Amino acid sequence: MPADTADPTALRATDPRALRALAHPVRWKLIDLLDAEGTATVTRCAEVLRESTATCSYHLSILAKYGYITRAPGGPGRDKPWQLAGPSLDLSVPGADPGAEPAVAARIAAASLLDHAVARIKESLAATPAPVSKIVGAVTWLTADEVRQAAAEIEAIMDRYAGRGTDPSQRPEGARQARMLAAIALTPDPQAEPGQRAAQRSGTSWR
Repeated sequence: MPADTADPTALRATDPRALRALAHPVRWKLIDLLDAEGTATVTRCAEVLRESTATCSYHLSILAKYGYITRAPGGPGRDKPWQLAGPSLDLSVPGADPGAEPAVAARIAAASLLDHAVARIKESLAATPAPVSKIVGAVTWLTADEVRQAAAEIEAIMDRYAGRGTDPSQRPEGARQARMLAAIALTPDPQAEPGQRAAQRSGTSWR
């Protein structure tokens, strides 16, 4: 999300190592699972992702190391559940030099997130005989301020349904998990220097 409309409750990483930790597809799958189920053990993660428990345990430990997930209370035995450390994740690095390591790492993390989200949408389209879906696209001309405004308006629409992820009582009968993805990319100014072009990119958030 743009820095000037950032959610104060969102997790934000500025350490390049923490941002680069998100540049792995398995870690986004784990974040997705914890977001959908609230909590999950290593065993549950391995079952859903069809990965070994050793693989899931390793990637969960990396996410925990950088503060993206924490141990959830309860759970019998040694296989304790994990949960997300916050309701959303902000990958923007406000004020960072576009060529500096934090900004570069943030772009790498954002690209990994985009790859993951698009892959999941493709999976749903391929697996559902008659998917209820809508793909909308447009190419127009916007200023940087208009990009930020449009992003805020789209995010407000998504926020209408945000509570349903953690509170099943808010879900109407027949509701299923739905993935909403919005991306606005402003074409870099061809007259700008390479570093300035990177600075024109908007922020990224995931919730």
